[in-house]
Amino acid sequence: MNILTTESQRHREGEEQKDPRTSAIIGAAIEVHRQLGPGLLESAYEECLCHELHLRGLAFERQVALPVSYKGLQLDCGYRIDLIVEREVVVELKAVEKILPIHEAQLLTYLKISGKHVGLLINFDVPLLTQGIIRRIL
Repeated sequence: MNILTTESQRHREGEEQKDPRTSAIIGAAIEVHRQLGPGLLESAYEECLCHELHLRGLAFERQVALPVSYKGLQLDCGYRIDLIVEREVVVELKAVEKILPIHEAQLLTYLKISGKHVGLLINFDVPLLTQGIIRRIL
């Protein structure tokens, strides 16, 4: 590992720690990743992250239905937000080789449709979890 990578990671971690809305969630996700590592299904990480959030006293809702509203018509299209933590932060979990632009677009759309302003996209299929976290604020 080179010095630039280490400095960049420390800067990112410092930035994430400044936001109390997301720092506890990121800490919980890091603990899950430390215990399990990469390579499992998203559902396993979701289950363990929920347990970790519970242990930390964070309120959350899981698999929250997200109806789509179109010109006054409410459509139940089967969209679900993985987690909403403390009624404020949308958390989308992934266990994929690489985060793609469509994954980020999904998070931003979920934020817009849900009326929430803070979102985390967490990909557990990485060697170091801080490389798999994207935070977005609308």
